[in-house]
Amino acid sequence: MFGSLTQNEALLNAVAAGAAKMPGVDCAVCVPFPYLAQTQQLLRGSRVAWGAQDVHQLDKGAFTGEVAASMLSDFGCRYVIVGHSERRSLYGESSNLVAEKFAAARKAGLTPILCVGETLAQREGGVTEAVVAEQLDAVTGQSGVQSLRGAVLAYEPVWAIGTGKTASPEQAQTVHAFIRQRVAARDGQIAQGLCILYGGSVKAANAAELFAMPDIDGGLIGGASLVAADFLAICDAGQS
Repeated sequence: MFGSLTQNEALLNAVAAGAAKMPGVDCAVCVPFPYLAQTQQLLRGSRVAWGAQDVHQLDKGAFTGEVAASMLSDFGCRYVIVGHSERRSLYGESSNLVAEKFAAARKAGLTPILCVGETLAQREGGVTEAVVAEQLDAVTGQSGVQSLRGAVLAYEPVWAIGTGKTASPEQAQTVHAFIRQRVAARDGQIAQGLCILYGGSVKAANAAELFAMPDIDGGLIGGASLVAADFLAICDAGQS
């Protein structure tokens, strides 16, 4: 919940200009709903795709304040985030609800960015893989493993979001490898082509080391995305 028309214009113009010099990197921004029209206007024709931070699980209906996937498509969105840890923790979104949102995004032709991850208590309890598996299996159980073809997954350890703590590259790689292996057990081709991002206090200083891991394909960037120079430095790390 950040941004203003003035701030957005400066940020998005700078990101678009920087991304134009990085042809080897796929770059996207997911913005609050009120700014989708502005984002579409500013980024149309650039190398930067755009999307939303959430979506409702149904196509239409009397759900005041909610936004349907078809509405996001009207604004040229390519992506939408589903299951972000804040949606799960603050708004009580279950894995089944997240799976429904994933399916709704797919139905509308959007690319869902499915977030999975554990809390600090769950990590210390040794159940990280069980938690991630349950969150992932809810989607494949409802929509099938084929629904992951072309989708994006994001591993975000909840304990490393906005805390300044970061999973070590090795810790992150272990979970990313687990995710890919779990998908591979159902379809090796989809697993091989799956884009798995790491999201947890990624910044310019640690991006290159994280992205060097074999199963980390990029980052889901939070606070560092609000400063164009920082975000572009992370993109540059992905390019190298």
